[in-house]
Amino acid sequence: MAERALVIVPTYNERDNIATLLNRILEQDPRLEVLIVDDGSPDGTGELADQIAAREPRVHVVHRAQKLGLGTAYCAGFHWALERDYAYIFEMDADFSHDPAHLPTFLAAIQNADLVLGSRYNRGKVTVVNWPIRRLMLSYAANLYARWVTGLPLDDSTGGFKCFRRSVLQAIDLDSVRSNGYGFQIEVSYLAWRKHFRIVEIPIVFHDRTEGQSKMSRKIVFEAIWMVWRLRWRTLTGKI
Repeated sequence: MAERALVIVPTYNERDNIATLLNRILEQDPRLEVLIVDDGSPDGTGELADQIAAREPRVHVVHRAQKLGLGTAYCAGFHWALERDYAYIFEMDADFSHDPAHLPTFLAAIQNADLVLGSRYNRGKVTVVNWPIRRLMLSYAANLYARWVTGLPLDDSTGGFKCFRRSVLQAIDLDSVRSNGYGFQIEVSYLAWRKHFRIVEIPIVFHDRTEGQSKMSRKIVFEAIWMVWRLRWRTLTGKI
């Protein structure tokens, strides 16, 4: 039997994207299934996902009562996946900034890795489309900063397009993960690296969203700035 893979997609007000996105994901590989983790979207994203799931057995939906953040959404999805027999678990955005066409490349790469990261800055090459230069510089600098503070040897530690072997998520204490914004991506990759899992970066083309609004905020930025120092301190004190 082919190993099953689950793509976790957190949503909040993504009704305009969700049907097309699900079709695009499922057509990439018959092993792929999707879990929508909807944070009570006022625009009815969760209800539309339920309608799709009712006629498509490869689509699943988890509803949360309110907007609780990216990190907790992924952790809820990870727990859901680990309770079932998925061999590979993906993180993916709902706004088409992550192109579903990359999914087969992830599935190929994970055969020789434990964690595969989709990199926007792989080996110094920038593959970001439609970002303003200020946003691009902030993102690139954030990755340099995270690497300097933590030693995490990645070109793009803040990216959110990932594929894990289930053994990686089983080894991480998900309940101890405290970051909830984009710092979550750094924290989870760092914990996997500290446990000596094989991490591979593959180049992806990242498109800025064309529908809806960005989830970036000052709170998310400041959380990531302080979180990397917390990781370093926990490592120095033997807690990681």
